[in-house]
Amino acid sequence: MKKYQDKNMFIATAGGDVEHTYSLHGKDSLIEKAVNYARLKIYKMLSKTINLNKLESIVDIGATADKLKNSSNFFEKLYPFPERITALSNQEASWLEKEYKGLKFVYGTALDMPFSDNSFDLVFSSAVIEHVGSINNQSKFIAECCRVSKKYVFITTPNRHYPIELHTALPLIHWLPKKIHRKILKIIGKDFFAIEENLNLLTKKEIRNLCKQNGIEKLKILTINFLGFPSNLLLVIEK
Repeated sequence: MKKYQDKNMFIATAGGDVEHTYSLHGKDSLIEKAVNYARLKIYKMLSKTINLNKLESIVDIGATADKLKNSSNFFEKLYPFPERITALSNQEASWLEKEYKGLKFVYGTALDMPFSDNSFDLVFSSAVIEHVGSINNQSKFIAECCRVSKKYVFITTPNRHYPIELHTALPLIHWLPKKIHRKILKIIGKDFFAIEENLNLLTKKEIRNLCKQNGIEKLKILTINFLGFPSNLLLVIEK
């Protein structure tokens, strides 16, 4: 396992994939409060879209080892039936089993999940798909989520069209062509996020294209707003 550390950022990777990252903000920062607010809205939207009480099995793809931020592992904090949750991560997050009684932790990667087909009623993943690498990897990620799902897939990702990129807290430059955006990140010292394998933001159109590549027809893309703009894209797939 490789580790990258920079002030408030700690990022762990395994097998060449980044399953979850932490942005350059502290647990009490304004950005962290904004992230936590957005994730509460995501959970509410999820609850309105899918009847969570009727689900018997859920896998959370990309659980994090972080214990400090309120926004970390927000699904586990909010969902009242931890015994129905399996948490998959390529980070050492087995402590979740002690924190949430009945939860099962599995070490693995999102691009090659150690589960059989149709294993879970719901495959849930928040802020992971932008960290798995190339557009081909992102397509494979969606395919894997659909493979292990019996009923629903719910994937969230930051909206590339949102004015502020919350991993770096920088405005607007992520709207530039990706090669230019990454070159600027390198110039200003944010080398980690300049690498496609670590950050590859998506638009609504790109997500639709990824679903089309996988032959997925029954889907919808919802949004939540922050400060008047759609900040997060929520992909809902029903099998």
